[in-house]
Amino acid sequence: MLITFEGIDGCGKTTQLHLLKDRLIEEGYTVRDFREPGGTEVSEYIRSLLLNPEIEMHPVTELLLFSAARSELIAQKVIPELEKGHIVLLDRFYDSTVAYQGYGRKSLEISEINRLNSIASHKVVPDLTFYIRISFGEAQERTNHQDKDRMEQSGESFFGDVIDGFESLAYKEKRFIVLNATRGKEELHKLIWNKVEKKISISG
Repeated sequence: MLITFEGIDGCGKTTQLHLLKDRLIEEGYTVRDFREPGGTEVSEYIRSLLLNPEIEMHPVTELLLFSAARSELIAQKVIPELEKGHIVLLDRFYDSTVAYQGYGRKSLEISEINRLNSIASHKVVPDLTFYIRISFGEAQERTNHQDKDRMEQSGESFFGDVIDGFESLAYKEKRFIVLNATRGKEELHKLIWNKVEKKISISG
């Protein structure tokens, strides 16, 4: 089973991923978690380029680098774990590419990005996607004490478009589960666990 977490930085997705991982392990499941971009030597190297605030690049170059990092992670780590029957948790997946490089950067038409995502993901599709919804202002308040990477420095207009992208995906994709970031950490975890427990029961 593949479960992904999406949302702009500051929404709490990484915290919720780790809480879910701990709960699944407590229940006796074997769990692997990875971040995007990252998770392999090649992907982590690409991550360092993509997030370096001193580097500028064309939007299409950015799109292709994210896709290259994803291909390596999925091929080398995710698919082997799924084939073993393990649960894989991803901190971002190709929905972030649609939102950030599609709606945000406007690098290519969404249909072209979808085709590229299919290739880079080796046609792997999440079973569940948790989208943690948060406003740009609230996200900024949560992260204003942190150093900003290249993506995080993109500005309010950019992130408004990114949020529009996530909202569009949430409307179209049945696997999306939308959660409000303003809920308490434990309340969010309970909601997530309820959905995951049901999905596991159905998958049997």
